[in-house]
Amino acid sequence: MNSMPYRPPLRQPSRQSSIDPYNDFTVQVDHYIGIDVGTGSARACIINDRGDIVGLASENIGLWQPQQTFYEQSTNDIWSCICLSVQRALNQHNIDPTTIRGIGFDATCSLAVFSQDTDEPVSVTGPKFNTNDHNVILWLDHRPIKETEKINATGHNLLRYVGGKMSIEMEIPKVLWLKNHMPPEQFARCKFYDLADALTHIATGSEARSYCSTVCKQGYVPVGVDGSVKGWQEDFLTEIGLEDLCEDNFKRMGGVDGVNGRWLSAGELVGTLNEKAAHQLGLPPGIAVGSGVIDCYAGWVGTVGAKVRLGGNELSSDVPKNDMTQAFTRLAAVAGTSTCHVGMSADPVFVPGVWGPYNNVLIPGMWMAEGGQSATGELLKYVLETHPAFQEAMSVAESYNTNIYDYLNEHLRELAEKANAPSVSWLGRHFFFYGDLFGNRSPIADPKMTGSVIGLTSDKSMDGLALYYYGTMEFIALQTHQIVETMNNAGHNIKSIFMSGSQCQNDILMKLMASACNMPVLIPRYVHAAVCHGAAMLGAKAASADKEGNTEPLWDIMDRMSKPGKAVQPTKNQYEMELLAVKYKVFLEQCNSQKRYRDTVDEVISKWIKNEGNEGEKE
Repeated sequence: MNSMPYRPPLRQPSRQSSIDPYNDFTVQVDHYIGIDVGTGSARACIINDRGDIVGLASENIGLWQPQQTFYEQSTNDIWSCICLSVQRALNQHNIDPTTIRGIGFDATCSLAVFSQDTDEPVSVTGPKFNTNDHNVILWLDHRPIKETEKINATGHNLLRYVGGKMSIEMEIPKVLWLKNHMPPEQFARCKFYDLADALTHIATGSEARSYCSTVCKQGYVPVGVDGSVKGWQEDFLTEIGLEDLCEDNFKRMGGVDGVNGRWLSAGELVGTLNEKAAHQLGLPPGIAVGSGVIDCYAGWVGTVGAKVRLGGNELSSDVPKNDMTQAFTRLAAVAGTSTCHVGMSADPVFVPGVWGPYNNVLIPGMWMAEGGQSATGELLKYVLETHPAFQEAMSVAESYNTNIYDYLNEHLRELAEKANAPSVSWLGRHFFFYGDLFGNRSPIADPKMTGSVIGLTSDKSMDGLALYYYGTMEFIALQTHQIVETMNNAGHNIKSIFMSGSQCQNDILMKLMASACNMPVLIPRYVHAAVCHGAAMLGAKAASADKEGNTEPLWDIMDRMSKPGKAVQPTKNQYEMELLAVKYKVFLEQCNSQKRYRDTVDEVISKWIKNEGNEGEKE
């Protein structure tokens, strides 16, 4: 049994306390820390018991690229950045460390490797695998191409639970790559974690694993789901060449739940902060640590419980407005470099090209689905930076002391006014941009997808840049419509989108998304910290553990701590809605015709290659 969370018997007055000078009465304020480890930074968010963010700090983390498509990080570096962020958040906001009751973690779905013998990081940098402490293969690392193809060629039943195909972004292909390239004796001493689980391990020493990490990214099927007996699928691992991971009841992957391992849903008590980690973080030992989640799932926790006014179409009248089942109609969209779409359902819903359904990952018994766009923020950045007018636009934006996105939004409004256009979307009526420049994650699930444009002209001006920028935003909105439509056609019932991330500040993009999907888009109060806010709620859940380890339901915490947001409604202009509906038809044609053209050409090319081979044999 784990030690109970840190609760000092005699609390000292906190610097956050309110003292009555007449009665010398101290009101104690409890705090919770959320740690969010993204691709480029580690952030620490401190909330009070009402869910208000009272401290926030971040630190950039290292990223190494030893060769093209290889991306590595270090848990030593990440943990150091976490410690700096926590200390800065505490000190800058004058928060007493003894008031911290719980800590929650989220991180990117990256693979972390440690030694079974020493618990030290194992380098993932070949060919020697011993030259540095880079022990994390980042989610966007694409080194295991052959391994991914081999895994998907098995057609194993567990692939049903990852959208039909295991993505190269997932972790089992990366483990297989390491086996194929590491010295055998070194690979045999490795143990493997998802990054969020690695962080709770560093914090507590526990080998517990989270359902979120293992189910979503490692091919773990919870016991009882589809006949699963141990969670890990021995026949699958054996078939792909990872039979050695089955030894000792899968000890190197976390073991078997209830036998030699422990599996937890989001925020359940992993253990308490150990002496070493506490000293590094500047916190007292014994603080409750919750089971971690992948970053986009923390975005779901931090957004879908928001208190917003929704109409009768978006709410079920059969249950209270704050009932957990209301979340079944809400899609969390976590938008940054890429965008992840996370939805919940009471029953498993299988959606082609959408990862899942995943059981138990956030709320026990519930099922999650994860769609996504490979590049949204990165796509906008690429389109702008490659246009001839980019430098001019940047200079003008800087002269107005604004960012380029706000400047271009204003420029679009000015163009619409000059053209006497009824809306900004009118400007792009004959411009058709399809933007899968970085492949397609959902719902096509095809990394070979590319981009296309209809309506090209020789315009190199700022106006031309603004039109390209608008076309990119329209593509992002229309592809969101495609993902929502695919999920709903398969059995989901999505009626609203709860956004988080920097794109929330783009009012034209948010209005486009609401109108293209014909549903409200909800913007959280903490636009830049919604994911971190969700992680802090996991800390609050861990801190609620009783002597038996039972914790308060996550939805109850979300309902209590989530803050009001604002709703962006679809346009009321009937003709603009009809324009976007027609543009969606063109969007689908661009998507489908690309695949059709590619298949037609490949058929001819295959004959050509076959003929060339025959000619070579004759010679």
